[in-house]
Amino acid sequence: MKIPRFLAGCVLLTLAGTGCASAGGSADDGTPQVVVGFYPLQYLAERIGGSGVQVSSLAQPGAEPHDLELSPHQVQDVAEADLVLYLAAFQPAIDDAVTQNAEDSSLDLLTATDLAEGYEELDHQDERDAEEREQSAPDPHVWLDPTRYAALAGAVADRMAQADPDNADTYTTNGEALVGELTALDEQFAAGLADCDRNEIVTTHNAFRYLADRYGLEQVGIVGLSPEEEPSAQRLAEIQEFAADNDVTTIFYEEAVSSDYAQTVADEVGAATEVLSPIEVADEGEDYFSLMQANLSTLQEALGCS
Repeated sequence: MKIPRFLAGCVLLTLAGTGCASAGGSADDGTPQVVVGFYPLQYLAERIGGSGVQVSSLAQPGAEPHDLELSPHQVQDVAEADLVLYLAAFQPAIDDAVTQNAEDSSLDLLTATDLAEGYEELDHQDERDAEEREQSAPDPHVWLDPTRYAALAGAVADRMAQADPDNADTYTTNGEALVGELTALDEQFAAGLADCDRNEIVTTHNAFRYLADRYGLEQVGIVGLSPEEEPSAQRLAEIQEFAADNDVTTIFYEEAVSSDYAQTVADEVGAATEVLSPIEVADEGEDYFSLMQANLSTLQEALGCS
């Protein structure tokens, strides 16, 4: 029997994960494969596909996922995949591979939820910054809002069920269970961040727009949507002014990139630095929920929440 088209290949994601099979093709025993490019979508595929599928990651464990480049073998994996799950514009190499080889077997999960622009405005930015805002791409970091992540989970479950009707009940059940857990997580964040001394967060990587919007916080990023960007001297001065004016006590950075910019701002305003994970990678023993719980605890302490 021919395995479902969506499962012979990879779900393309950006974040690296652990414990995955190598990318490409169906398993020797006919087990459907989902190939992923990074962790958040890997987690969805594993939770919803369950033991009936094999999930593989294109990104190297621990590697910063935005700059993923595909080898010729990985491009072939994309071409042979039965379903490619990806986030459009998050990893250009994947976009190119999908366009050339997998338009009929791919699902852009950013179409499953509403999107916001990725640029965070400060009141005193100049005309150059206004032009950058007009040209800014939508923010792809939707998984950091549990309600948007739940929408992605529903889309994955629906697509798997449509492509593999024999196992549709399993995908639907697993998807509903995950959505229930994400709903409970959303309620924990809402309660945990409801009564805080401050609501402003300064982050190295401008990745927390959706989380901030969901829970009434104001995020300002030192750099943009890509953590590899370099801030101008003017941008650093603006961030320092914002932090000082709002009595920001903690400058956040992420584990996969340098903390230098966060430390520079922190030193200028007398603040501490702490890790706030964008959950683009996960180490052994970690998963989406444990990392989100750690983020909640970090935010509560930094913002003086009761």
